[in-house]
Amino acid sequence: MSSSFFIKKKENPTFDKKGKNTQAPKRKGDGDSGGKSKVQAKKPSKYNEEISSDSETESRVEPKRRQSNQETEYDETPQEKKLRLAKLYLDQLKEEEENKAEEDSFETDLIAGRLQEEVLEQKGKLQRLIAKDLMPPDASEIRVLRGHKLPVTCLVVTSDDKYIFSAAKDCSIIKWDVESGKKLHTIHGGRKGTEDRHVGHTAHILCMSVSSDGKYLATGDMNKLIMIWEAETCKHLYKFTGHKGPVSGLSFRKGTHDLYSASHDRSIKVWNVDENAYVETLFGHQDAITGLDSLSRERCVTAGGRDRSVRVWKIAEESQLVFHGHEGSIDCIQLINEEHMITGADDGSVSLWSVNKKKPLSTVKQAHGCHGDAGLEQPHWVASVAALQNSDTVASGASGCSHNSQVQLWKCGQNYRALEPLFNVTVPGFVNSMKFSSSGQFLVAGVGQEHRLGRWWRIKEAKNGIYIIPLKRKPPNPEEAKLSE
Repeated sequence: MSSSFFIKKKENPTFDKKGKNTQAPKRKGDGDSGGKSKVQAKKPSKYNEEISSDSETESRVEPKRRQSNQETEYDETPQEKKLRLAKLYLDQLKEEEENKAEEDSFETDLIAGRLQEEVLEQKGKLQRLIAKDLMPPDASEIRVLRGHKLPVTCLVVTSDDKYIFSAAKDCSIIKWDVESGKKLHTIHGGRKGTEDRHVGHTAHILCMSVSSDGKYLATGDMNKLIMIWEAETCKHLYKFTGHKGPVSGLSFRKGTHDLYSASHDRSIKVWNVDENAYVETLFGHQDAITGLDSLSRERCVTAGGRDRSVRVWKIAEESQLVFHGHEGSIDCIQLINEEHMITGADDGSVSLWSVNKKKPLSTVKQAHGCHGDAGLEQPHWVASVAALQNSDTVASGASGCSHNSQVQLWKCGQNYRALEPLFNVTVPGFVNSMKFSSSGQFLVAGVGQEHRLGRWWRIKEAKNGIYIIPLKRKPPNPEEAKLSE
């Protein structure tokens, strides 16, 4: 037993040594011998590929064997293929992430810019400097849209700048296409006494407003009525009653379907158009209210006519701020942003206001000059004002007994502390209403032979119509462009 055990122990090391030593010579012999030896050597070659890095002798023969394997069997092992594909995938991911990071940084810059603008807009501190680039248009570039038989009293431009709605003393409403200048819809006015059977207004329309999403159009008339229309089809939806005097001002709160209305009965009313519902009434003015405007905050501003006050109404708090400054009847008002507004009066003055100051920041007296005999001059009334929202550009429209009425464009100084004249556009007639397009590409003026609130004068030479005034920009100066870059 013991001898056989020792024999086995002797055999094992010799077998191991042979196993190690004989594999390499066999390979050398494989290169010289015939086909049989090659067939026998194929099996060890698979194992040798795994341990080939241990021996120098194997590495010399390896390239030839690999070439033959590549040709006959495969290029790489599954593990190597997985590794190669994983590297490729990681490289692709890295490249995509780098590109995405660049795009994200660009987008975040854009979003940050927009958010900053929105914050400034809400605070009323956003002031886009546009006025310095504006140029007066040629007379041939001004388009006139005619369709109303009597003086145009009010108009609005939709927020996408595609359509204009206008209304007049003939009780009609017309929807215009801005690009072509064609009428899309006409809602004809009815005769007095036909209110029960006529769908539409039967008295002079004094004011109108369109919701910021372009869904609803609201119109108010001398007959104390507010009518709600579907803006797209001009289909009549609702009729709001409640005011005890002519409805002189309407404005949808931006981003909502809440409607504010003002009347000669000296009250402000709040309506919910979606619910076809009246909400509340606010009192405070001492005379007929002549104008109203609002933006996105839950507040509106009004002009009090002969009580010579401007008021800011905080709807939620049911409180008001009172401002004084004009010497005559304040006939028109418009918000520039949430904190600043512009007003015009029949004493010929135009004023800039801040909601934080009781007096105007700036006033231009006799903004449109005077008329009359020497020593008896009277200033031209300012019948309408308009503001390009969140910018430094505003406009005022004159009404007087001369046929050379003008639309005057103004530049607001830094922090709205000054009004500087830019240029004027001669428009024959009473400029009863004005609105800037949202993009600032054009200004629309509603013109008539008579003042919107009465018949004190009549200018026969004037045309009742809509004037579309393009706002041209100066071409950029190459030197300035280089500096900005």
